[in-house]
Amino acid sequence: MSCRALSLAVSLLLTVACGAESDDAATASAASAEAKAEGSASEDGRDPAGSRGRPMPAFSGWSLDDQQVKIGDLLGPRLVLFFFNPEVNEANPAADAIVAIAKLRREHNFEILGIAIGSNRNTAKDFVAAHRIPFTVLDDSNAAITRRLNLRSPVAVIGVDREGYMTFGTAGFGSADASSIQTRLRQYLRLPSLEEKLDKHPKAPRFTASILDSDEGFDMADQLGRPMVLIFFLHTCSHCHSALEFFKTSLAVLPEDKRPQLFGLEISGRTHAVRQQLIESELDFFPVLFDDDGGVQDAYRVFAGVPDIFLIDAEGRIQARTQGWTGQRDESLLRMQLSRLVGVPIPMLLARTGYSGNEICGVCHEAEFETWQFTTHAGAFNTLVKHGADTDPECVSCHVVGFGETGGFVDSATTANLEDVGCETCHGRGGPHQSPDWVQNRDYAPVCATCHDDKHSLGFDYATFRPRISHAENMSLLSLPEHEKARILAERGRPGGSLLPTSADYVGSEACQSCHAAEFETWAASPHAHAIESLEAKSRVNDAECLACHTTAFGKPGGFPTGGSAESHADLARVGCESCHGPGGNHVAQDATHIGTIVSLADKCDSCVILQICGACHDDANDPGFRFKVEERIEAQRHGTLEPGTGKPKQTSAQWNGHPSDVERLAAAFRILDGEG
Repeated sequence: MSCRALSLAVSLLLTVACGAESDDAATASAASAEAKAEGSASEDGRDPAGSRGRPMPAFSGWSLDDQQVKIGDLLGPRLVLFFFNPEVNEANPAADAIVAIAKLRREHNFEILGIAIGSNRNTAKDFVAAHRIPFTVLDDSNAAITRRLNLRSPVAVIGVDREGYMTFGTAGFGSADASSIQTRLRQYLRLPSLEEKLDKHPKAPRFTASILDSDEGFDMADQLGRPMVLIFFLHTCSHCHSALEFFKTSLAVLPEDKRPQLFGLEISGRTHAVRQQLIESELDFFPVLFDDDGGVQDAYRVFAGVPDIFLIDAEGRIQARTQGWTGQRDESLLRMQLSRLVGVPIPMLLARTGYSGNEICGVCHEAEFETWQFTTHAGAFNTLVKHGADTDPECVSCHVVGFGETGGFVDSATTANLEDVGCETCHGRGGPHQSPDWVQNRDYAPVCATCHDDKHSLGFDYATFRPRISHAENMSLLSLPEHEKARILAERGRPGGSLLPTSADYVGSEACQSCHAAEFETWAASPHAHAIESLEAKSRVNDAECLACHTTAFGKPGGFPTGGSAESHADLARVGCESCHGPGGNHVAQDATHIGTIVSLADKCDSCVILQICGACHDDANDPGFRFKVEERIEAQRHGTLEPGTGKPKQTSAQWNGHPSDVERLAAAFRILDGEG
């Protein structure tokens, strides 16, 4: 199987890598990537959406069950478009892979739309039934959609973000099986891997291959005992040329007795063109291998374009992998990794300006890098992708390294190495090597507080949370099986208990009405105020499990009592004010300090804080998908009329910074002109 570029009139390529469908396609893809890398940021360098893909052209069609579907109506969660010709063989494993991925739609917030092309309606229906495809499939037997997209491949998958921008495109599955295709799609969609990564340095798959201009074959088993570099490349790919030029000079300076042998596996298989191109580029200094049936690419999971580079030690284990090529950053990283591979002193090649990224740090600080990967910090950016917030600057700023700073994160296309809350987030740019005063007296609390504030991290306690991300505390966990690591990590990612105060008694919503009449009136008309009625309709008004989420403070001091009746405790027999804002006993007490004695939510982040409060009841078991629609659902409940933390009325739309409205200003001006003022 060759990993071919998706041929669309619109450019889909979002990484600095090339595919291998044709010389023209590869060259165009590389040029597109270079243009994107150079022109992705906005003028202020802070726009994470600056280098998005192109917008998906609008289209509509009729489903196989005769329902009209418009792509614009599907935007919201991420969208995967699966184009397939049911009459071609490669559509079968691709469909099986997509069906397997479809089981994760709810948990990871994406939808799939199938589009049957190049055949007829009845054949498409039979194909859908045979593969038990669980999502809507459009009939494009008239090629209206494929012509609009200029799509030539018989099987292709395109990713679209929540706002309609294309994020990835992949095609040319060839002889790949369903597992290989599913692995590829999981990478693109940032879904959990199919394989448990029990070994940080797995054994490199052994293989045999033909060698360009040689009657002898290549057998990887013969290379054991000496380190090697394996690069998958395309002879027309400019990024591959840059990588090869790097190895030509960098390998030459290593001690000859320790120097790794470079082998290049060319993915197009065009022998004469490959040799001619390498000679013209003065890059014919290494053995060129060919992957005749695509088996080596499958074994090494080379799906996302080239160059794809593996550093393999003398025992045949993969020590490092670099996908794509981003110039100076990859050169520095590989020089350090090559030095470690052959056992010579490692040069410290931190970025002179800007941030270096976790992988650079991990070359020397390997154990610390491993423990970081065991924290929720290491998956911080993926949570934004899942929630569709990966282009929201306010969210991005605390889920990446150096956002808004020179040389910091810009977007996933050009600075993917700075995704997540990384080493330099906590230790400063370049760590103590370049930022020795970033942390004073090993006290990281002020650093944590830049993001873990009341708006985004209510209930954050430095002393409690620090051990979760401490390298020393996590070192003992590295020897655990992968499934046990995953369990502990998932447990750590859950809210650490209630975010609401627990020391006061509950007093009921009626006690709030005298001071918060407008809020009370809005709430009283909401479903929350009538939550008990839904239980009465289902005859479950005495079910304790249900009452816990349909009453106020079930079983807590001052709350709806266990065994109590709705008639006797009408004020508490609803999801009241204190269900969201915490117990009001201290807030309504005589001579109470009102501000700070309950939780004000108007100034809190919907996804970071409010979701954790609401999510105690609106979980996947009781309200599937709520966590991905929290902003929309919260907006329907908003009723605040006071400025958070002040007790003062909010400014209305007719006010302007505490001054008379523009309308009043104009009226006053006209009165003066008329001689009235």
